[in-house]
Amino acid sequence: MQVAGKQAPNGDDSVGEGDPVFVARGLSKVYGSGEARVVALADIDLDIHAGEFLVLLGPSGSGKSTLLNILGGLDAPTSGSARWRDHELTGAGDAELTLYRREHVGFVFQFYNLIPSLTVRENVELVAQIADDPMSADDALGLVELTHRLDHFPAQLSGGEQQRVAVARAIVKRPDILLCDEPTGALDADTGRMVLAAIDKVNRDLGTTTVVITHNSAIAGMAHRVLRLSGGHIAGEDRNATRLPPGEIAW
Repeated sequence: MQVAGKQAPNGDDSVGEGDPVFVARGLSKVYGSGEARVVALADIDLDIHAGEFLVLLGPSGSGKSTLLNILGGLDAPTSGSARWRDHELTGAGDAELTLYRREHVGFVFQFYNLIPSLTVRENVELVAQIADDPMSADDALGLVELTHRLDHFPAQLSGGEQQRVAVARAIVKRPDILLCDEPTGALDADTGRMVLAAIDKVNRDLGTTTVVITHNSAIAGMAHRVLRLSGGHIAGEDRNATRLPPGEIAW
């Protein structure tokens, strides 16, 4: 899989123009068979544009995480297609998907998964070492306002600080797309806003295409576009004429 160039920052007025970077058509995912058959996704069509901040909103079991995992090359659909730029993800082998994830995708999950025996800087540097064109760990941590915590260990940080380290770790390799799975699910309102501010800054300042899945409808105000999922279907779509800054979100 060829490595595409990184996105340059762009203003909100340019988001949604041009060809989409992600295209999914007829995307379905079924687990099990017979009476144990569970339809996680059902015939999803989706376009995502460069620099877009997209929120996938829905309750547990609506298909959000399954869709995110397919977009990130962590899972394969039962049917349909998913394409990143010129590369068919649904036809790619394990080696191609590994390269795709390493070169193009940053992941942030609900639980931080930091290595407890490494400092904040070392946790971020670990990912930088496998990237072709990383920023420095200090610069990545500066973007999430944690330069004062470089030499601390995860156990010495609050939950919100640990999640911001996880964001820095995801962006240090300059990914084209940042995929966030319930990044504030384990946090209180004030701490969650700080994490969302870090994610928002990455989208606005670096032009990183960003997808956040959440069950918290308040977060929808940050997005360019919101897709509401229900029962494995896209049940609705909304666009925000003006994006709310994280500090103004009514949790």
